Amino acid sequence: MDLKEKTIRSLKKYDSGDEFSHLSALPKASVLIPLLLRDGQLHVLLTVRSINLKQHAGEVCFPGGKSESGDTDETHTALREAQEEIGLPSHTVEVICKLFPILNKTGLLITPVVAFIESSFEARPNADEVSEVFTLPLEFFTKEADHSCYPVLSIFGPTHSFMYTDPRTGNIHQIWGLTAALAVTVAVLALGKKPEFEVGFDLKDPVSGFKDVLNRRLSKL
Repeated sequence: MDLKEKTIRSLKKYDSGDEFSHLSALPKASVLIPLLLRDGQLHVLLTVRSINLKQHAGEVCFPGGKSESGDTDETHTALREAQEEIGLPSHTVEVICKLFPILNKTGLLITPVVAFIESSFEARPNADEVSEVFTLPLEFFTKEADHSCYPVLSIFGPTHSFMYTDPRTGNIHQIWGLTAALAVTVAVLALGKKPEFEVGFDLKDPVSGFKDVLNRRLSKL
C-alpha cells in the first residue's frame, strides 16, 4: 500500500458524512485542507491572508470561507472558495472526507474538508484575499521544536502555535489558533503519530471528544 492510499484509508475512518446536516439553521463555513505528496512525504498547503482584509488580516489559514446560497453542501463551499482564493480547479481535487465541524466563538459552524491535490499544482492567488501560498511537511505539526502553547484554552484544549520558516522564500510564518489545531488534528489522524507535545484531545478516540465539545456548545445556543 503506497503512502497516498494509506493516508486516504486512515482519514476515511473519521468522515462525518451527513451526520451534522441537521444543523442547517446555523451559519456555516468550510475550509479545505489540501494534502499533497512531495519528496516521498505528506505535505499540506496553507495561505496567508491579505493585509487588506477586515478580519484576520495577514494570518495563516487554510483556503475557505462562508457558505453561499448556491453551494450544494460543505464540500462545495470548500472547493469553491479554494478556486476563488488560489485558483485550485475543483475537478483536480480528490476529496477524502469531511471531518467533524467546529462551532467557533461567533456561532459559525466550520467544516474541515480534507483532500488530495496534485503535487504539480501552482497557485494563482487572488491578491484581494491571499498574499502568499506555501506548503510544508504535515509531520511538522507533530514536532516540539517550533511549537509553543498559549495559556488560553480553545475548543481544542490549549491554543497551539508554530513558527515555520519557508526554505524557498525565507519568510517566517506563525501558524496558530484554529488553523494550527486543525493541522495538528489532521497530522495525528493521517500519520497515526503521537505528537511530541500535549494536544488537548484523546488521541485514541478524537471523534467522541470533539462531538462532546460540539454538543456542549450547541446546548448553550
